[in-house]
Amino acid sequence: MKYSNENTVLIMSISCVAAMGAFLFGFDTGVINGTIGGLRLAFNLTLVASSFNVASTLLGCAVGAFFSGRLADIYGRRFMMIIAAVLFILSAWGSGIADTSNVFIFYRMVGGFAVGSASILVPMYIAEVVPARYRGAYAALQQVAINVGLFVVFMSNYLLVHWAGTSINTFWLGYEAWRWMLWAELLPAFIFLFTLFFVPESPRYLVVREKNKQALVVLTKLYGQFFGEAKLMEISLSLSADHKPRLSDLKNPVTGKVRRIVWIGIGIAAFQQFMGINVVFYYGAILWEVAGFSESDALLINVISAALSIGACVFTILFIDRWGRRPFLLIGSTGIIICLLLLVFVFYQATPDIYGVMDLGHYDTLALIAANAYVFFFNLSWGPVMWVILGEMFPNQIRGSGLAVTGFVHWIANFIITMSFPLLLNNMGLVGAYAGYSLFAFLSIIFVYRYLDETKGKELEEMSM
Repeated sequence: MKYSNENTVLIMSISCVAAMGAFLFGFDTGVINGTIGGLRLAFNLTLVASSFNVASTLLGCAVGAFFSGRLADIYGRRFMMIIAAVLFILSAWGSGIADTSNVFIFYRMVGGFAVGSASILVPMYIAEVVPARYRGAYAALQQVAINVGLFVVFMSNYLLVHWAGTSINTFWLGYEAWRWMLWAELLPAFIFLFTLFFVPESPRYLVVREKNKQALVVLTKLYGQFFGEAKLMEISLSLSADHKPRLSDLKNPVTGKVRRIVWIGIGIAAFQQFMGINVVFYYGAILWEVAGFSESDALLINVISAALSIGACVFTILFIDRWGRRPFLLIGSTGIIICLLLLVFVFYQATPDIYGVMDLGHYDTLALIAANAYVFFFNLSWGPVMWVILGEMFPNQIRGSGLAVTGFVHWIANFIITMSFPLLLNNMGLVGAYAGYSLFAFLSIIFVYRYLDETKGKELEEMSM
């Protein structure tokens, strides 16, 4: 449906404010990439302890994703985004000032709760305020913002190492550079908190809470008086035959089994992580150092990867509402398989020296191209499209609960991948790790082809259980 009097500027503005949460999502999860060396030295960490310091935030993400979906049904999308912004601020400050590993882990888990909340709230909020005909493009803003956050933090990490010499060197005010990497998040977190006070609550949430007058005010601002009233009626009718949302709605009341659409959402959330993309985001610097690059060059490669990611997401925004969701996922999985298998070939040919650093020989350029193409294909497809699908595939009645469960699965899968990679690296090498990720990419093609329905152009009120 096209709303003739829709306020495009307002829709775009509030979507961009919400997407600031995704920017902080990318910044917070990517910042650890440049701090690993500093953490190991500052806290005298073993390999397993170092892995947990990196992955600890993901446990917070899982908890945040699970509870924020339900809490958003109770207290509202906007209110929960404000809470997430406050937690981003606390985490950035506390992680940087931490003097022990346990204190660092605590504040990283606080930040993880904020990241997990943002990962659910941003696509939920955008999907509920944007018209269906270009909802995919706006929802894909989430991944663009994540990648802009990654680009900014990778650039910040690179510049801090460039100025300080290494991440463990003392920098401003007597603090090490790796601490300043974490504190750099404070500025965007405060901006996010401030701007949230100027966006309206989701009209669909307001209808669920029986605040129809407030919902009409928001819908009128978004779509004009006539279409605002029509949309209010449409939302009300979609909810009139049901009760207020609850977690048990995810089960079919007749069979008592979890609904098929929930399992599909869980599969989409898990496959996105099992392709190994966050190995690049969390361990990218370490990975390229193992491959023989200096710390500074490794961080610069991360900057290049993040820039390519933004370009891929922009392409997706331009065409996702024209081509649909399924084609992007299928194209992306195919490209990811090819890139991962090329990396398997390169690392299989490489020979480590006495220090464990790999000599890629004549294949170093191929490794760089394949790795960056892998990141490009992911951010062309599974990166943005997963969040688009999860934000729109669930009917109004179970959207909060559905996103809570699928978001929880997404972050647990992320935790598994992050914790397992250093162990795989030690026991199977990069060849074994990347071969495993390519297998999951292949399985994702079968899953999408057989089970995922297209959601392009459908109103949220049209989604069925």
